Amino acid sequence: MVGLGGGLIYAPLFILLEFPIHTALSASLFLNGIAALSAAITYYRKRMIDFHIGLPLIVSSTLCAPLGALMSAQIDLGVLKTILAVVMIAAALRMLFVGRPSAAAEPISAKRRILGGAFIGAAIGFIAGMLGIGGGVFIVPLLIFILKVPAKLAAATSIFIVVFSSFSGFIAHASLAQADWNFILLAAIFSFAGGQLGSRIMSEKLKSATVKKIFGLVLLGFAARLIQQTLF
Repeated sequence: MVGLGGGLIYAPLFILLEFPIHTALSASLFLNGIAALSAAITYYRKRMIDFHIGLPLIVSSTLCAPLGALMSAQIDLGVLKTILAVVMIAAALRMLFVGRPSAAAEPISAKRRILGGAFIGAAIGFIAGMLGIGGGVFIVPLLIFILKVPAKLAAATSIFIVVFSSFSGFIAHASLAQADWNFILLAAIFSFAGGQLGSRIMSEKLKSATVKKIFGLVLLGFAARLIQQTLF
């Protein structure tokens, strides 16, 4: 509903449930990718995805997500939890306090679209792979404010991009630790169903302000629990 795949919930939840770190992050990225794929199918059918904007981000994020996954293996677990908590707080504050951007598109040059998209994709892909999140929470505002994409189109295009960065990061994490396929495949069924429901509501009739505020409060709760677990 809000242009995310769900990794901002999956990753901290699995870490708090004390999954091994690479198992937690690989499961988060796989489920994130499934939910994003489900939503992207709906958005594609409704012609809401801007492929010209999305392609540079897809290429760079897909290449950089495995680098982030490999980096996570070099970081202390407590530090990784702290970074994830900070990212969640930033995402929550954006959802709670940043007003709805203008839906008006502005023309930009092909050079800016390609170079800006490649830079955004690389940064988001790396962070997504390292933390086990899809990165949609940051792709959406960057698409809106840097590449001047209309808000609803940005959310739909972000979901399409997240599919590739999520599965790319998942492959890297799965190579570092055994994936729990019995858990992942069962959860993926519900993740796909949730993606279908959320994307249909958003594309047709959702006024998302209330949903974003609830989601922001949930993120703050998870962030606080992660920090508490790290410190105590």
